[in-house]
Amino acid sequence: MRTILSAPAWPYANGPRHIGHVSGFGLPCDMFSRYQRMAGNRVLMVSGTDEHGTPIQVQADAEGVTARELADRYNRVIVNDLTSLGMTYDLFTRTTTRNHHAVTQEIFTGLLKNGYIFPKTTLGAISPSTGRTLPDRYIEGTCPICGYDSARGDQCDNCGNQLDPADLISPRSRINGETPVFTETEHYFLDLPAFAEVLGSWLQAKAGRWRPNVLKFSLNLLDDLQPRAITRDLDWGVPVPLDGWRDRPDKRIYVWFDAVIGYLSASVEWARRSGDPDAWRAWWNDPSAEAYYFMGKDNIVFHSEIWPAMLLGYDGQGSKGGTPGPLGTLNLPTEVVSSEYLTMEGRKFSSSRSVVIYVRDFLERYDVDALRYYVAVAGPETQDTDFTWSEFVRRNNDELVATWGNLVNRAVSFAAKNIGSIPAAGQLTDLDQDLLARSRQAFGPVGDHLGASRFKFAINEAMRTVGEANKYFSEQAPWKLRESDPDRMRTVLHVALQLVDDAKTMLTPFLPRSSQQVHELLGGSGTWSDMPRVEEVDEEGGPSYPVITGTYDGAARWASVPLRTGTPLAAPKPLFTKLDTSVVDEELARLGGA
Repeated sequence: MRTILSAPAWPYANGPRHIGHVSGFGLPCDMFSRYQRMAGNRVLMVSGTDEHGTPIQVQADAEGVTARELADRYNRVIVNDLTSLGMTYDLFTRTTTRNHHAVTQEIFTGLLKNGYIFPKTTLGAISPSTGRTLPDRYIEGTCPICGYDSARGDQCDNCGNQLDPADLISPRSRINGETPVFTETEHYFLDLPAFAEVLGSWLQAKAGRWRPNVLKFSLNLLDDLQPRAITRDLDWGVPVPLDGWRDRPDKRIYVWFDAVIGYLSASVEWARRSGDPDAWRAWWNDPSAEAYYFMGKDNIVFHSEIWPAMLLGYDGQGSKGGTPGPLGTLNLPTEVVSSEYLTMEGRKFSSSRSVVIYVRDFLERYDVDALRYYVAVAGPETQDTDFTWSEFVRRNNDELVATWGNLVNRAVSFAAKNIGSIPAAGQLTDLDQDLLARSRQAFGPVGDHLGASRFKFAINEAMRTVGEANKYFSEQAPWKLRESDPDRMRTVLHVALQLVDDAKTMLTPFLPRSSQQVHELLGGSGTWSDMPRVEEVDEEGGPSYPVITGTYDGAARWASVPLRTGTPLAAPKPLFTKLDTSVVDEELARLGGA
């Protein structure tokens, strides 16, 4: 049994999630986690809402509420979004907890003790109209290295180099277009150059194991590592745990620094809530444990460079040495699994331009498994992908309804009507045995692909077995055998239902709700594929907040299990809803005729 940390990126608490968000960090991680649990591994899936930083403050000001009120509101919205998608978090929490502040401050203190954090006076970008610090990502300008005219203040998306806002040519605020004022201010910096050698060795050892685009991008970043500020002139965030700083209202730890620590702090919170405060250590201190981080490609730098550097520094493994703090030696990522961008009808997702569909709106009109299927089979796994309504409708109707749903419906309904239960198999032909063997053998490659986060290969292989089962059912035509050879009819139905059951299992990580339905159609009882739940919690009498959690010990196991003959069957209801092609025009109209 393997011990696996499954870590989807932390969604920012500034609005509801749209399908572009969840196609990158969310659904792939849940598919991976569900498979690993089915394979018998011990999984801890943790994340939460990222709630600090200037962007939250800016939006709160625009809406006339406090930063905390804004974070509270969108935390609940996002919890509902992710629960509706069936995301099996062991704990989905938030970064405004006292626990998260304490763990963040411990990492800060450990890095400082080991010499990897240092103070420096620098130029900070200030908004002249508000007097507040502008975060690096809220400043755009021309890259001084490659000339790209929409470089951000922290890095250029065109050439990939780290930048400082003061280096940009013609810098401007993304909030209101004004030119920022740069003034001297003292901040603490993470000494990234101190990790160049150890990061390089670590990354080079990932060749052939990571997605090539992720590894190439990460290695390129090593060419120009610069110290990176980890504090900000701001009153909303984690206090800096130093004398002369901790009580200052104008200095906080930078949001990017505390957000990645959330994976660790959420694990600590989960352990406390589980009743064993040290349970998190199995995933973080045991060197045999594995850790997989899921995100969109704009977050690669934080997960393949900055977070590993922070972990190495806390462990005392950078160029300056050092010793681990009370949290112990912390594990580095096993893999950073980054997806590319999902566009919509040829355009970038944009809430302000209404080029967006939010999760809650999508699920009011369409089946959650239809979205999960689309993300698996046509999502931005290794290249930018365009979501189109015509393709969504086609895949729903041709693949979910007409292929998988049709197989389940006709096999179960025919057996229910003509026999009333799962029949025993008689003499199996070579074709029967070959097809059953191929179905059993498919668990190997489908599982291998899922374990390597190759979701398209995995679901296509699973759907290939569905196609073979459909072909078998049509060619064997049990309705023609009803009078002429009832024994053969029973055998054909047994084989077909076994193939349905195998396919249900292989599709469970992708389609958990409909797989539960198939489990029940085949006479199964109880929970097959687990679902998360929302609980209202608090911190020692503090204000309550919702968390996503769950008990993921259902019956689903990654194996072909022989059917129990004689199990009663009833007429099935359709698994999926066929969509009228008019849906395309309706949705395009909502997008303003995209």
